[in-house]
Amino acid sequence: MDFFETLLWPLRWVVEVLLVVWHQVFTYLGVPPESGVNWILSIIGLVIVVRSALIPVTVKQIKSQRRMLEMAPELKKIQAKYKGKTDQFSREAMSRESMALYKKHGTNPFSSCLPILLQMPIFFSLFYTLRTASENKPGVGMMTQELSSNFYQAEIFGAPLKMTFMQAWQDGPWQVLLLASILVILMISSQFFTQLQIVSKNISEETKSSPMYRQQKIMLYIIPFMFLFSGVAFPLGLNFYWFTSNLWTMAQQFIVIRSMPTPGSEAFRQRQERLQKRGKLTFEEVEAGKDQPTKPAGQRQQPVSKKRAKQQPKPGSAGNQKK
Repeated sequence: MDFFETLLWPLRWVVEVLLVVWHQVFTYLGVPPESGVNWILSIIGLVIVVRSALIPVTVKQIKSQRRMLEMAPELKKIQAKYKGKTDQFSREAMSRESMALYKKHGTNPFSSCLPILLQMPIFFSLFYTLRTASENKPGVGMMTQELSSNFYQAEIFGAPLKMTFMQAWQDGPWQVLLLASILVILMISSQFFTQLQIVSKNISEETKSSPMYRQQKIMLYIIPFMFLFSGVAFPLGLNFYWFTSNLWTMAQQFIVIRSMPTPGSEAFRQRQERLQKRGKLTFEEVEAGKDQPTKPAGQRQQPVSKKRAKQQPKPGSAGNQKK
């Protein structure tokens, strides 16, 4: 084993346990142990366990992304304040003010990457597990020689789960090329739609004028195409894992945006309309209700008082003229 594989040995052991437990469950339900359907369902089960465990971290990441976008205008002011100043004192001052701003909003630049960073060791642990099984060798824990042989034989629609797009490009079969291409398209589409939900629905109008929003729009078109690499280089089994994980993220993002939208965003306005139709009143609506009457009232009283103020001297001046 190489150094990285040795480093991941404990996590790989846990991944094997989860994968084998799900495999045994579906075998008990009557799915043949050597079938590709059994192994794909087992991989989906692994995704469900992993992503369920990461729900608190993911929700924190979504909230952090929201705060980052909300604080973008303030961060822009700090950067403009020290623009063109390259001395050490100015750089340290800008860093201090930026960190104070992050602390004020309860976020940091790295928290939005946390779920992906936590998933990557699990992803590579599964990669090593499936690679060993693809060589028809036992794993480090519950992945016995018999189970490795089952995975070694597993196919779906004639495409072996152990093969990669590159291997099929050289030796075939064509089913692997077709299935891998479909998975790449689905992974790119699901990732793009997930990011699009945030950019189009869950960002306030004020934030849309910030540089951070423009950067996020650029990343909207760049990040999904990173799956081209995984779709070509990794086995079909791993691509099924990543596609299922993308579907989970997309559904989770939809639920979070629908239930906890950013104030001032399109999703927030849609949520208020839904709750108004149902006759439910939220804290945001109460505050909005308090603000809305006071503003029109102030606007009506001010012009009237000005008119009256202008009109009051006129009778006096007319009365003085009569006298």
